[in-house]
Amino acid sequence: TYAPKLILLDISDINVIQDVAKEILNCYGCVDILINNASMKVKGAVQSISLELDKKIMDANYFGPITLTKAILPNMISRRTGQIVLINSIQGKIGIPFRAAYAASKHAAVGFFDCLRAEMEEFDISVSTVNPTFICSYHRQPAPGNWEASIWK
Repeated sequence: TYAPKLILLDISDINVIQDVAKEILNCYGCVDILINNASMKVKGAVQSISLELDKKIMDANYFGPITLTKAILPNMISRRTGQIVLINSIQGKIGIPFRAAYAASKHAAVGFFDCLRAEMEEFDISVSTVNPTFICSYHRQPAPGNWEASIWK
């Protein structure tokens, strides 16, 4: 039995993920199950959302989970066991108006983890994606014209 250890991680900060993964592996030696469940979204018309905000959404929803997965994966491959789960969104399968950046990031994540599933079969590593429909999550109501504040986390 291991004592729990709290490790804080901003999944959208790609530069710290490798160090956090090393800290986890140094503490516990391995990861049996990796559940990627962080997400960020914004609601707004394509022309109203800045490219900078599009990139933040992509970092949190696509680059963050794949960076963490790639950091943990060598350990799973060497042990020839493990499970990787992506909690994604139905919007990774279909797009709806006013969610372009979010849907694009979720489509990208589905594509990556579908390919990873096929590649990991030979190592007996299970890769799953879960695409729930709409869920209630934390939201800050933005001031008019302030799209940055309309991010859902």
